[in-house]
Amino acid sequence: MAKDDVSRAGPQILQPSGWPAPKGYANGMAADGRLVVTGGVIGWDGQGHLPDNFIAQVRQTLGNISAILAEGGARPEHLVRLTWYVVDIEEYLANLKTLGQVYREFFGAHYPAMALVQVVRLVEKAARVEIEATAVVPR
Repeated sequence: MAKDDVSRAGPQILQPSGWPAPKGYANGMAADGRLVVTGGVIGWDGQGHLPDNFIAQVRQTLGNISAILAEGGARPEHLVRLTWYVVDIEEYLANLKTLGQVYREFFGAHYPAMALVQVVRLVEKAARVEIEATAVVPR
């Protein structure tokens, strides 16, 4: 795909020939346009309350990311990268099906490049997940 085609079409999935297709993420993305990034976003609501439940925190976190992207003129299909930080990888793995459903509530079947990292803790002690997002809005 030519650079101009990437710009008009939005992000392009990079999938090397012969590699197995990833499930729920892309190996890489290429895009041309205006960059929209978030900081590390957690599941606080508008009043600064953080749910106790991991899935509820993920749902609110993804909603917060969606709101930040919209503020920057980006839509879910403009996402090129998500980096997830979780305090318990087993909790994440035990909830994959539900996490997939929650993810699709906000971003549909668009799966950018993603990384998942287990950390000892997050700055906000009660936070179970923190996610950084990068989107590229076509020119």
